[in-house]
Amino acid sequence: MVRIFIVDDSATARTALKTVLEQRPEWVVVGEAFNGHHALATFHLHTPHLTVMDFIMPQINGLEAARHLTQRHPDALILMITTDPSKKLELEARRAGIKGLCGKYEMESLLKAVETVMDGGTYFSETAAA
Repeated sequence: MVRIFIVDDSATARTALKTVLEQRPEWVVVGEAFNGHHALATFHLHTPHLTVMDFIMPQINGLEAARHLTQRHPDALILMITTDPSKKLELEARRAGIKGLCGKYEMESLLKAVETVMDGGTYFSETAAA
């Protein structure tokens, strides 16, 4: 079983992500957080294999939350999702220790990204804007 933790300020988005991810029988969403602070406070309760985190969130964005998370848990695998992937964000994500970046509503890319990261690779969208 692949244990997945979803971090997104939108309850609708979290529900949609969970529905798509759990179509794979070997993937289970073990926890959800509604912002970066909540993710940092509850990550240890869920012991996920992978965290799927939105970039744009109030208070602390996904990039900052990922930086803190990877400092506390260096082995944490984080896949960032965003409505607007760009080369600049991709570079910042790599620097923060994030293993992949893909469009928030590109579900096929999301599934491929999860597979790639769980197989030890990195996934950065070829369609990221310059």
